[in-house]
This record gives sequence, structure tokens and C-alpha cells, in this order.
Amino acid sequence: MDRFMSQDSQHGKWTISSSDDDDEDLPPSAKPSVMSLLIGSEARQSAAMNQMNPVKYETSPSLAGKRKKEASDGSGWALSDSEDDADDGDVKGRIDLPKKAPLSPQKKKPKVENERPPSPHGRLYYIEEPDDFFESSIPCLNDTYRFYLNKVTGLDRKYNSGALHIRELLFTSMSSIFQQFNYCFDIAWMVKQYPPEFRDRPVLIVHGDKREAKARLLQQAQPFPHVRFCQAKLDIAFGTHHTKMMLLWYEEGFRVIILTSNLIRADWYQKTQGMWMSPLFPRLPKGSSTTAGESPTFFKRDLLEYLMAYRASELEEWIQRIKEHDLSETRVYLIGSTPGRYVGSDMERWGHLRLRKLLHEHTQPIPGGERWPVIGQFSSIGSMGVDKTKWLSGEFQRTLTTLGKSSHCSDPPLHLLYPSVEDVRTSLEGYPAGGSLPYSIQTAQKQLWLHSYFHRWKADTTGRSHAMPHIKTYMRVSPDFTKLAWFLVTSSNLSKAAWGALEKNNTQVMVRSYELGVLYVPSAFDMKTFPVHKNPFPVSSSSSGFPVPFDLPPTCYTPKDQPWIWNIPYSQAPDTHGNIWVPS
Repeated sequence: MDRFMSQDSQHGKWTISSSDDDDEDLPPSAKPSVMSLLIGSEARQSAAMNQMNPVKYETSPSLAGKRKKEASDGSGWALSDSEDDADDGDVKGRIDLPKKAPLSPQKKKPKVENERPPSPHGRLYYIEEPDDFFESSIPCLNDTYRFYLNKVTGLDRKYNSGALHIRELLFTSMSSIFQQFNYCFDIAWMVKQYPPEFRDRPVLIVHGDKREAKARLLQQAQPFPHVRFCQAKLDIAFGTHHTKMMLLWYEEGFRVIILTSNLIRADWYQKTQGMWMSPLFPRLPKGSSTTAGESPTFFKRDLLEYLMAYRASELEEWIQRIKEHDLSETRVYLIGSTPGRYVGSDMERWGHLRLRKLLHEHTQPIPGGERWPVIGQFSSIGSMGVDKTKWLSGEFQRTLTTLGKSSHCSDPPLHLLYPSVEDVRTSLEGYPAGGSLPYSIQTAQKQLWLHSYFHRWKADTTGRSHAMPHIKTYMRVSPDFTKLAWFLVTSSNLSKAAWGALEKNNTQVMVRSYELGVLYVPSAFDMKTFPVHKNPFPVSSSSSGFPVPFDLPPTCYTPKDQPWIWNIPYSQAPDTHGNIWVPS
């Protein structure tokens, strides 16, 4: 590591600078496609389809030098000096595709974005799961919270008992119509996850791809005429359609699944993911009023409002169908983000101000609450500003520390969970797991102050310490880490693009991306707090404890720990597959 970066703070100062991105929220057209393991939808899908010779540890000196020279010859990434938004500068320093001199006045090299990127894993990486890996029917589930982790290939069987794979969600549903909202898609792989008899049933894919990325997505679907598309409107620069949701329709009703996984194999293989699965929502009797079937959490109203925000004709039929169903059993609150600039009461409709409003209205002040830590856990990090006051503590932390209608502004501990280099190196996937943790050197070196909040990814309680997190969770926990004041699972990473940022002297909030999550508050479950389940696996329907995905209390970074940065090399030690990490 010392060869590639020099420390001058507790958690390091990096000196390499060859590319820039902000976080997973960058649009596919602005992402480098030379490393398929990075963040673009095409790149993430190609990781499961293409072959790349991994760089072995023993060959590191020559290869590292060779690739470094190639980058200096013009094959690296160029950092733009411009800002994407003059009012806010939320995503500073966007990625420009490599600029190369033409070969001749008549002929230019093709754009990098049109080239198929190599794979971080290779075709032979994935193994077929054993026959007993999948459940023939949904196992004994904890119906209290309806929060589940995904199955992880390679774990002890007990840690997958009660976890769910996409194939189980679709096999047990016997659904006849599907809506899939997501960010990355591998359509051929997705179709194979359905029961054979349902693989030709209509599927509507809601996505945010534009231009070349959209063309590639449509090309993927050519062999599958039953797959249709709805393109989400992204009117603000650098926004993405990051929401991950399934709507599964049956003769007897429909089900909503809000999750953290993309529709690609890598996301369902050896990563930690989470999901909320709704009850089966039955049809209302004919002639029911338009307000019938509402839940105490107003989930039906909020789901309809979220879908209507797309302003898409392709969704109108499904909006009408939802109105005809009974969603009254829902106990969670919906928290979405949709792109736009909002003023007045609309400021509390989306993003972190929506979370603040719900925590204000539906939680209660706790004696000694200033000692109850806030935990944020995520897989990508955006630009926070030159110090914590710019957004993190001045805006976002105020939301996370809201408890009821108390006017006391406490400043409890804030623990941020993000994998270290060592976490990634020793993971089941090895260094390629870092391709789903897109924190760039350019963003990191501008906010070294942030790293003092960082904690390791450790999840022995769920058997997932070596399954790198793509899940995103936020919560308020008691000082002894045995109780929760609330819990949120969402697609939103630690970024202003996802959560929104105040503008114009706090009279306006700007949100760039589509995101979706569900909030658990104890009052909706007739509880004062949620007890933390210390041994959530194997899953039991009798437990009242909440299955937090990682170990509590969190483990602080030591002075030797570094946050994972995806666009710098790591060649001093091999990963679990004997490879090193040398970005192109």
C-alpha cells in the first residue's frame, strides 16, 4: 500500500490521481467502461459474461508497471475541472471518457464506451449452487418484520436458512406478470430465474439508461419479445434510476419487494443484500371506495405517489391495479427519492427530509437519547464537502438524530460502516468485490475528515463478514447495542444525489436520483423499541428480535486501516484468489 499512497492523517492521504467519479449515482454514459467491475450497468452485467485474465500476485511488479505506463499513454481516465451544477456543486469532478489524439485526419479510434469491457471474475468464476441450496417452498420466515438477507454461495448452510434468493422469490410466487425496477440488468440471467413455465410471461423493466446504455439494454432484450421497457425521466444531471423494486402480480393479488440487489448474477452470488417482502395484497371487493385498503402507515398512498412521480404512461395500468387492492397489512413506511427541486411542503415528500418528517411524527424521545448512536451502512460514498458542516452534520445527521417532537438537538455518536481494504482483500470474491464499492480516490482525498467516522464491515452474527455489503441500512441503536429506535433498508447510499441537499438558504431541496426504501418504527409494531436479534440464523418465526445484518457494536478503523478505494492499485498482498488489483 505504501508504494501507492502516503499517509499524513489518521486514515491516509492518497497521492495517486488518474480518474474521478462521485459514487454509484453517476449515469452509465459518464462511467469508465474499461473496468467492467465498476459501477455502470453495462459494466456490471459484463462482469458475468466476459473473460479476463486475473493478475496474479507473483506477476505484480511487471504488470503493475506495464499498466501504469499504458495509463500514462492515454488509456486512463481524465478528470474534468467543471462542476455539474453551478448552484450546488454536488458531484464535482465528473468522469470524462479518455481523450485521445486521432490516428489520422480521416480516422479516429472508437469511443471507449462502445467497447465491451473485460470481466473482473471471468466466465469460470461462478459455480453452480448445490441442489439443496434453494428451498422448494419459502421456508419458515419471520413474518413480524418481513426483512430478509439474500442467500450467499459458500456459507455454512445455517446462515442461508431463511435467507432468500431471487429464484425462490420468483419460483414460489407463480406470478403471471412482473414489473422490475432496477439500475443494472442482465436480462438473459433474469429470465432464467423465473420458473420455466413463466419465462415467457410479460415483464416490464423500469430503468434509467440513456443513449448507448439504453441501446445495449434493448439489444439484450431482443431474444425476449415478452420484455418491455419504461425509461425513467432523469432531468437533473448525474441522477440515476437507482430504485430496486419488484411488483409481482398473481390471480389472487400482488406483492411488493423492495430490495438492494441489481438484476445481475454477481449481486446474488457472494454479496450481502437485503430486502423487504410485503404480504400478499388481496383484491378489494368490487365497488370499494378509493380510500379503501390503506395501511396505518399510508403505504398505499405513498406507493401510488411514488409511481405517479415517474409520469410514465407505461405505469398507468399498474397504478390503477394497485388502487384495487388491499394494502392494509403493511407495517412499514415508504421512503422514496425522485429527481427534482422541491419547495414548501413538497420538500418533505422525498429523500432525507421525508425520513426526518416520519421520525418526527412516529418516534418518541428517549431518555438519554443523546447517547444513542446513529449507524449508517452503505456501499458507495459521494462528495460530502470540505468539512462535516457542509452536508453530513449540518443536514443529514440532523435527520438521522430526529426522535419524536423533542426540540433538544443532541449530537450522538455517528458510526459509518464501509469496508476497509483488508475487508475486501479477504472477502469471498477477493478484490473484484471492490468493483461494487465505488469510492474514488478523487472524492476520498478531498474529505479525509470523513474517514474518522469509519467502521469495518464485520458480520459474524449473520455469517457474512466475508460477503461484502451491497446492502444499505441506517438505524438508531441503544448505547448497549441491544435495542433499536428505528431501522431503514434502502437503495440510498451516502450521497446527496440519493438523499437530497438543501439549496437557496434551506428553502429548496434538490434530489437527483430515484431511490426507494422502507422504514421500520416500533410504534407501527406496538413496541417501544425493537430488540436486536443476537443470533438471527437460522431464521425462526418465533423470534421478536430484529435481524441486524452486521455485528454490534461496530468495529472502528485502526490507524492502519484504509477505506476501500476502487480506482487505485493494490499489489502488496494477494486476495483470497491469489490475485492483485491493478486498475487499467
